[in-house]
Amino acid sequence: MVSSDSVNSRVETLASSGIATIPKEYIRPKEELVNIGDIFEQEKSTDGPQVPTIDLKEIDSENEKVRERCREELKKAAVDWGVMHLVNHGISDELMDRVRKAGKAFFDLPIEQKEKYANDQASGKIQGYGSKLANNASGQLEWEDYFFHLVYPEDKRDLSIWPQTPADYIEATAEYAKELRALATKVLRVLSLGLGLEEGRLEKEVGGLEELLLQMKINYYPVCPQPELALGVEAHTDVSALTFILHNMVPGLQLFYEGKWVTAKCVPNSIVMHIGDTIEILSNGKYKSILHRGMVNKEKVRISWAVFCEPPKEKIILKPLPETVSETEPPIFPPRTFAEHIQHKLFRKSQEALLNK
Repeated sequence: MVSSDSVNSRVETLASSGIATIPKEYIRPKEELVNIGDIFEQEKSTDGPQVPTIDLKEIDSENEKVRERCREELKKAAVDWGVMHLVNHGISDELMDRVRKAGKAFFDLPIEQKEKYANDQASGKIQGYGSKLANNASGQLEWEDYFFHLVYPEDKRDLSIWPQTPADYIEATAEYAKELRALATKVLRVLSLGLGLEEGRLEKEVGGLEELLLQMKINYYPVCPQPELALGVEAHTDVSALTFILHNMVPGLQLFYEGKWVTAKCVPNSIVMHIGDTIEILSNGKYKSILHRGMVNKEKVRISWAVFCEPPKEKIILKPLPETVSETEPPIFPPRTFAEHIQHKLFRKSQEALLNK
């Protein structure tokens, strides 16, 4: 039986209760509020820097010049921004639509039905339906519910916790994960060559076909009565090697670029790709893992499908590759396992929250 406590802890329940003001746990600290504006207006703005759009159509062209130009653009975006819109990425519009429809249909179910898939973070069961628990000293909460599960490799999935409703959820998500995995290989190849490495090197360093895990988190951001006071996801960098994001064309992603928050445009049929901490570490900081956050609004529900490509937690020591280090460019990251890197970030965050109280 579903407890009323878990239902009441959902942001969706709060949002649909008719409240005019949000609970204090969701109100961000003053220093974060100074630059939260109307996301729809910000998305329309053409002033200032814009997140690059990279056309992958010619990434494997037989024409060497054409191919190199495409690869150089991807590398440049990874160096300058660490985030980009990918178009002509090889994943069909039809499949992306199926993924979006299936995810939306799950979140459209009554909360009681979704609760059957609830995770239990306290006991370490992190896969499933959930909401953010306060994991830092300031006890802040984020304005989102989510569904989180491992989607690739196939032999590591636990289909028993995948939504059975809608009927297409499992098939569409599994197919999408498989296609994303192939796209990750393509991107990692170009990033390897961009560092002067053999093309398979970065993929090998993050676990290869057997060990690189693809974890999907469907973020559901309900409408918020006071969007100027809340965040869907607080500012962070991704710990992954790469992150791929689909969204429902409602703006909300902001990147911290050259000292300012930049709102990403909604580019039709694109997939947003982030370079994560793992690749930043291996490249000794040559590729950037950019600080970003998720905004909310009072008009439209925003949904995004983030797939994090993560190395195995304990098997690999992440550190700058020898080829990226020199006397003039010493290693800027200490050796750590992926698990240690996550712990380091959580510890640092809780320390900062304590200092800022």
